[in-house]
Amino acid sequence: MAAACSLTLNAQMHENSKTTIKYPVTKKGDVVDTYFGNKVPDPYRWLEDDRSEETAAWVKAENEVTFNYLAQIPFRAAIRARLEKLWNYERISAPFKEGDFTYYYRNNGLQNQSVLYRKGKDGKEEIFLDPNTLSKDGTTSLGGTNFTKKGDLMAYSISEGGSDWRKVFVMDTKTKKLIGEPLVDVKFSGISWYGSEGFYYSSYDKPTGSELSAKTDQHKLYYHKLGTPQKEDKVIFGHDIKRRYVGGGVTEDMHYLIVSASEATSGNELYIKDLTKPNSKFIALTSNFDTDSHIIDNNGSTLYIATNYNAPNIKVVTVDAANPQQKNWKDLIPETENVLSPSTGSGFIFATYMKDAVSVVKQYDYNGKLVRDITLPGLGTAGGFGGKKEEKTLYYSFTNYTTPGTIYSYDAKSGKSELYQRPKVDFNSDEYESKQVFYTSKDGTKIPMIITHKKGIKLDGKNPTILYGYGGFNISLTPSFSISNAVWMENGGIYAVANLRGGGEYGKKWHDAGTKQQKQNVFDDFIAAGEYLIANKYTSSGYLAISGGSNGGLLVGATMTQRPDLMKVALPAVGVLDMLRYHTFTAGAGWAYDYGTAEDNPEMYNYLKGYSPVHNVKKGVQYPATLVTTGDHDDRVVPAHSFKFAAELQDKQTGNNPVLIRIGVKAGHGAGKSIAQMIDEYSDIQAFTLYNMGVTPNVKK
Repeated sequence: MAAACSLTLNAQMHENSKTTIKYPVTKKGDVVDTYFGNKVPDPYRWLEDDRSEETAAWVKAENEVTFNYLAQIPFRAAIRARLEKLWNYERISAPFKEGDFTYYYRNNGLQNQSVLYRKGKDGKEEIFLDPNTLSKDGTTSLGGTNFTKKGDLMAYSISEGGSDWRKVFVMDTKTKKLIGEPLVDVKFSGISWYGSEGFYYSSYDKPTGSELSAKTDQHKLYYHKLGTPQKEDKVIFGHDIKRRYVGGGVTEDMHYLIVSASEATSGNELYIKDLTKPNSKFIALTSNFDTDSHIIDNNGSTLYIATNYNAPNIKVVTVDAANPQQKNWKDLIPETENVLSPSTGSGFIFATYMKDAVSVVKQYDYNGKLVRDITLPGLGTAGGFGGKKEEKTLYYSFTNYTTPGTIYSYDAKSGKSELYQRPKVDFNSDEYESKQVFYTSKDGTKIPMIITHKKGIKLDGKNPTILYGYGGFNISLTPSFSISNAVWMENGGIYAVANLRGGGEYGKKWHDAGTKQQKQNVFDDFIAAGEYLIANKYTSSGYLAISGGSNGGLLVGATMTQRPDLMKVALPAVGVLDMLRYHTFTAGAGWAYDYGTAEDNPEMYNYLKGYSPVHNVKKGVQYPATLVTTGDHDDRVVPAHSFKFAAELQDKQTGNNPVLIRIGVKAGHGAGKSIAQMIDEYSDIQAFTLYNMGVTPNVKK
């Protein structure tokens, strides 16, 4: 294998890149909002209507400027070619049995969407469902799939253009013919069969046009009986108890219907209904939103529950379904100092712990007895260890920042692991290394960060570095392999991931420490990560880029407006950037647990306005070179956030650092993007980043 590519620093090119960009003229309206007597102008309110002709014209004009700029970068095409070549490897998922068939997903390398295959008892392989045939450009993706217990029917959802609104189809698995008409306007939903008669799903009443309807505050659980029109589907939960998020699922033995209901992204109510008794009522297991609990399995009337009730790092408890309230819960797997994420399969409980963002797995029986500690292939992220009770062989995946996702089979009885599938990627993991460090944030809190790069790299402060973070919604960033990061490191780059407060790496307390009026902790943690990288000569301000998506886009927007001197490049993706109005948009109403809202009280309003990226862009400041990315079909974090932030930056930027917005067409919040879309976007981001750092990569061919 040829040596990995290198890079050169070209100051002249760097200076030449500082050309004046003529941005589209973005008109300013006269909208003014009042919060507790404070008047706040919102000149770009009109951009919130992402279906208007005026906004469409603005999007077209902005994209023309952006892509004209990107086209001048001399090594952009080489980066794209390398991404495409590296991405072109076969990927196969872990197999799963349904009825008489074994199913698995496979991608031959550059297929826009992975294809669902199956094998029968004769071992003959066939394509079962190919999402690539559902649209000409590969932008229709397969969402969830769920089979009946007998495996005779499958319900599956599709997303068109990246939208969170889905259609649900039912297929006869023997003939592969569709049954009945598809369900439409399904959102944030699983699919759970009850026998082969019908299934449960969740949705809202869909707003029309650009309406930001209050109806989206009420999620409902429906039951769809096969052979009947969708309009006759019965509301099972949510007609009298209004909740923003509702999900329902049937236990493996078809005995119980479990419903989780919540008002925000943290904290839920848990209900159970006995499906063996006609006209039975829902019984509440929990009755407030102070904790998170979910049922992982049942054995007859014994329920197994994962909960952070009196256990911020999560434990497993049992209770009899006849009297399932919290007061009757009994500890089965006690809480530890590490955060627990349990799964079940082969009649065992697999306790996956997160120790400083790295996986540790233990196997228990259903009496809570430790069977064994499972030896993993290394330090990284393990996932899987789930399946039906009768399955003898389970599968798990393992990955880290230098190891492509590899699948292992696992014999639950003997504890023996065997390699099942290792992808053949044109990337030599042995040439790279990851190191975990702990740095000190502003208030003295120790924060973990994993830094990955080519072995033997010189720490001279001149290495192009991407610092990535999220810091919210109890979501943990654990090590995983990425083709785009592999190309970045091949080009001499450093990739650093900081495990900020607001995430779930250390449980509920860690999450809460980055919410509401403690949100500034998250930004301070991220700033301190950048300062650590600079102080230890990994990089310097001229070669540092900060990156994040969604809540991580907010992180980047807040950090670059608070400390524009810290980095050279800022890459906010699909970000929540208008913190005064985020909750007025369709999906944003449920994020108040993390953020609070500007209408809560004067203190919360002042706190939000103090860091809201849209409201903290100031004239006379030189902001870093910025590439805002979003999708025109993003109905989770609507693109208006990115539109308004880009408009503010373009209006007020001082100096020659470019401020561009790249608006993906037929693209949503991220899930379901075609391979072609991802290759295009990552090549643009890396080319923009290196170009503005004055770095010319010697891209491997």
